[in-house]
Amino acid sequence: MRVPVGVRLVRGCVYGLLLVGAGLTLVPMVWLVAATTKGPDDLFSYTFFAPRLTLYNFTELFTRVPFVRYTMNSLFLSCTVVLIQLFFSSLAGFALAKYTFPGKKALMVLMLSTLLIPGQVVMAPLYELIYRLGLVDRYAGLIVPGAVNVFGIFLFRQSMLQVPDELLHAARIDGCSEFQLYRDIVIPVSRPMIGAFCLISFMSNWNNFLWPQIILHSSERFTLPIGLNQMVGLYQQQYGMLMAGTLLSVLPVVALFLMLQREFVAGLTAGAVKG
Repeated sequence: MRVPVGVRLVRGCVYGLLLVGAGLTLVPMVWLVAATTKGPDDLFSYTFFAPRLTLYNFTELFTRVPFVRYTMNSLFLSCTVVLIQLFFSSLAGFALAKYTFPGKKALMVLMLSTLLIPGQVVMAPLYELIYRLGLVDRYAGLIVPGAVNVFGIFLFRQSMLQVPDELLHAARIDGCSEFQLYRDIVIPVSRPMIGAFCLISFMSNWNNFLWPQIILHSSERFTLPIGLNQMVGLYQQQYGMLMAGTLLSVLPVVALFLMLQREFVAGLTAGAVKG
């Protein structure tokens, strides 16, 4: 069937506007890449790429700053927190989706109401608790408070509501324990939500700055955001090195998104109809 000329013109205009919008969103990234290839003398002389391209900023970054150590610290903390949150959030979501117990609705309301409280409000009492537990300047001070993610629990509950109860009843008749139901039936079905949650949680922990800045005092334990912030001095700012570090810090998140983009889209749409 031939598409009318008017429809094709409208589609062409829409696609053109989308391309322009996509191009505008890429301008900051292009500027960041250009800034990393300019030397100190050309950094503020050209808006984008300079005639002389150099790797000076990357060389200075790896020789003057323990960038690799900062990256490994962030990678370790982010992956550890994601795995712990994934286990507890999926387990709690399974319980809220497939079990009936007194106070279930009240518990859901209480949990969701905590999402309305800004994290900065509870930082003072949380720091006092971490201090009394002796977890200041330790990775456990970052891992333990982030072990439970209420938003993740809600996401998994919405996803697991779509698992048929008849399937679980049949598995119980075959002798499956409750944990086997969770591990062997519910988790494989919830794979799209797992991908979406892992991406969201990893980005949140990878970019986390304020709480690690408060808890960590030793430079060898600094995460990548704190390490990049150290380049901004009182009398001198290493803008070229900062741009190079920022560009490299974005790459792991971009790579993870490219690997999980299909699960990310499918996971966010899962449970959108059935509540």
